[in-house]
Amino acid sequence: MKATLSSLITIIVISGLHTLVDSLGSASTTAISYGSATVCGIVAGEATQRVQCFRDGKTIRVLPNVSFQAISGGRNFLCGLRSGGLSLFCWETRALVKSSFEPKRLYYSGTGQLADVTVGDDHVCAREVNSGEVRCWRGGDRRGKSQFPSPGVDLKFSKITSGNGFSCGILKNNSRIFCWGGSEIGAEIQRQFGDLSMLNLVAGDSHACGLARTGFLVCKGKNESGQLDVPFSSAFEFSGLALGANFSCAIRQKNGLVACWGGTNRLQFNFESLQHVSFESIVAGLDSVCGLTTWNLSVICWGPGWSNEPNLQSSLPLDTIIPGPCVQSSCSVCGMYLNSEYLCDGSGNICKSCQHELPLAVPLPRPEPPQSPDLQPIPAPTKDHENKLSLAFLIVGSVGAFAGICAIIYCLLFGGLCGFLHSRIYNSAQPSVADANVDFSASNGPNLPPLRSFSIRRHSSRALGRQRSGSSSVHIDKAENFSLSELAAATNNFSVENKIGSGSFGTVYKGKLSDGREVAIKRGEISTKTKKFQENDSAFDSELALLSRLHHKHLVGLVGFCQERDERLLVYEYMSNGSLHDHLHNKINTEKNTIILSSWKMRIKIALDAARGIEYLHNYAVPQIIHRDIKSSNILLDSNWTATVSDFGFSLMGPESDIESMSTKAVGTVGYIDPEYYLFNVLTTKSDVYCFGVVLLELLTGKKAVFKNEEDGTGPMGVVEYAGPLIAARQLYKVLDKRVRLPEINEAEALDLLATSALHCVNLEGKERPNLSDIVANLEKALALCEDSRVSFSTITYSTPSD
Repeated sequence: MKATLSSLITIIVISGLHTLVDSLGSASTTAISYGSATVCGIVAGEATQRVQCFRDGKTIRVLPNVSFQAISGGRNFLCGLRSGGLSLFCWETRALVKSSFEPKRLYYSGTGQLADVTVGDDHVCAREVNSGEVRCWRGGDRRGKSQFPSPGVDLKFSKITSGNGFSCGILKNNSRIFCWGGSEIGAEIQRQFGDLSMLNLVAGDSHACGLARTGFLVCKGKNESGQLDVPFSSAFEFSGLALGANFSCAIRQKNGLVACWGGTNRLQFNFESLQHVSFESIVAGLDSVCGLTTWNLSVICWGPGWSNEPNLQSSLPLDTIIPGPCVQSSCSVCGMYLNSEYLCDGSGNICKSCQHELPLAVPLPRPEPPQSPDLQPIPAPTKDHENKLSLAFLIVGSVGAFAGICAIIYCLLFGGLCGFLHSRIYNSAQPSVADANVDFSASNGPNLPPLRSFSIRRHSSRALGRQRSGSSSVHIDKAENFSLSELAAATNNFSVENKIGSGSFGTVYKGKLSDGREVAIKRGEISTKTKKFQENDSAFDSELALLSRLHHKHLVGLVGFCQERDERLLVYEYMSNGSLHDHLHNKINTEKNTIILSSWKMRIKIALDAARGIEYLHNYAVPQIIHRDIKSSNILLDSNWTATVSDFGFSLMGPESDIESMSTKAVGTVGYIDPEYYLFNVLTTKSDVYCFGVVLLELLTGKKAVFKNEEDGTGPMGVVEYAGPLIAARQLYKVLDKRVRLPEINEAEALDLLATSALHCVNLEGKERPNLSDIVANLEKALALCEDSRVSFSTITYSTPSD
């Protein structure tokens, strides 16, 4: 939930800092309405970013079914700001409901855009974007009371927040704190902050915390339970904040982990099970906290006011929640959130905070399987492992100094610190695959069962790869150059009926050329936004350059291209049986699907085909090619059910040797992207291996890379998180796709081999993953087992976790 040097180094721009701050009285994409124990979130992956809530063990619809950009909760009520900021709705959450919360519109304007909707105990405030003025209303079920006071039109604010009976804000002219509402505690908080210049502010019930201009976290207000006693911290160590009645919580910027202090029982806010979970944001009620996990964007709640201790295998049964509002702007300052277009379903972008870099998508701790003498569980992550994935560096200074410091930090990271980390991370050296006997049992670490040893020589050395690639290199001029009119005629003028999918830079249509050839035509999106056009142009150039020189049975064939004015189109061989994703997940009841949905042998064959295609990219192309977006929707099937790897828009030419790596901005798809690449932006072929491991788990389980677990009603879950622990515990039968008949004896052994290979592929550390040549060899043996061939295998052994 949902991973480079730029992510390790947090760049602070003092003059334009934005921070994710979420609390009792601040807006977010999640919210707690305390008193009624209601948790709500804004749903991702749909054209409408609607609000969904959870209360009393069931999910509740929230009307109207329109897009919202932020929500905030108070005592027994909830408010939400519609996308665009022109209307504000509130809902009472205490009332008994059958299936939905009914709205009450608090504000509407054709031009007065609002932001920073903040809900206190029983009042609501919001800031006008253009003027900086603040409007306030009485909310919830407290009828008959006087209107909650506003601070006045003369005061202009850059940020506001609300607590119990008071609101505070940061003044635009001097960045100082001003509070209003007639509450003594509000006046006391303002007095204690005094002349401090603040970047942000978050209110709890009777205290407030925020980052000063120096970057240090400062808390003021009441301190009966130590809620003001901020742990020792360095500048800009904390980002997201959540404050309750007598406690404070914050997200550590370097790794997304949560730290809490204060409270009547501190342990109630610091469960052991949360020590390794990375969060995008957190929100608080009076005595509970909820967080949006980085790993799969699901919601977990904990604290004394929450009825259950956090069960990290069963997060709240809400749909995937967006980590930020979907906006129409281009995110040019601090970049776009990974998979932003998918999360907003094409209706906008999610912009990253300038301060809060995305942390590692650390998987949730896995359940321990039943203990038996021959069964060993996967151990929970250790503190040593946490430290390895938690490094961060702060750089503040001039542009010239920044460049020098970056160079020093780069040397430290990939030089001296590697020894400190016991060579566990950044080591991309791959084991030789030219040896006669390849055995993973010595290199996969203590957590995973070893892959089989096998005795077939894999001729895949770098030298051999260069010879093969060099002898068959093809130049772009070998691809056909089509006119736009030819391709328009082939697709019935790019009609909706001819649309068959989408790719890295555009829409894919089925077409029929004048000579009768059936083709797939990818047409790049024409955008007036310069950045978007440049991205599409880059993806077009990448695919054209790579596919025009690559010829392999298991790589999609390029027929030609078209480049006229702003139009960019690529023409491919048509794959009549669609994508692997369609057959596994779209639940289309056709005869075409039967062969995949009912045959383990066919699934293994498709996995082997795809592995051979990726192996060619890694070992035989010169220079090697890293795909960066391996997923089931990019594995296509021709009329003979031969699988081919497609969509090279994100692909990069790799380093000259396997032990080298590249520093590049992480791209990919949620659920598939390598967590190590996501965090460190250091790219090797092992990133493709992780993605392919997820595809193998899809083939085994029939589950999507990220899915909603309908069996126990929990929230979004990754297939790695779902299947990994059970495979490691020799309980593969529990995760096998039930749409396929039970495997026969030989098939069972083949699936065991496939599952063990998948488990090694999705190891968190790239150096402990196999390479594609070894995976191909294992899949060859699995397929041979299904065909009942006489092949010699070694016995599977399971290593015992070491201390």
